[in-house]
Amino acid sequence: MAGNQQGKARPVSKETPEMAAAGIEAERARARLMETARELQERLSPAVLAQNAWEGAKSKGADLAEDAVDAVRRRPAIAGGIAAAIALFLAREPLIDMAGKLADGVTTKRKSKKAGAGSPKKAGAGPRKTDKEAKKTETIE
Repeated sequence: MAGNQQGKARPVSKETPEMAAAGIEAERARARLMETARELQERLSPAVLAQNAWEGAKSKGADLAEDAVDAVRRRPAIAGGIAAAIALFLAREPLIDMAGKLADGVTTKRKSKKAGAGSPKKAGAGPRKTDKEAKKTETIE
């Protein structure tokens, strides 16, 4: 603002071409800034972020599956061994129970055979008894 001789202020109404160009450029910059802010809001919205994460996970999963299939094709024996090991690991409890039942069955058979050893046998079948053992098993009539 410029003053006159009497000390009163008067508004400056004359705009130079440089000032007009600067105002237009400032308005354009403001519009670009607002557009960038809208784009960022859109990119950072929870729905877009979740969608991008899901797409990334699907892509990674597909890549891993493809790599696994290629590895199995290259070394099928190793892949079969790994699959068998995993199956045994997962079925370990039933297998342990079955092994325990098998062992109990074998022990029971051995005990019943030993218990049946005192019954009369054919001559010459089985190990010979010592005199001491024979005296213990003799019956008195």
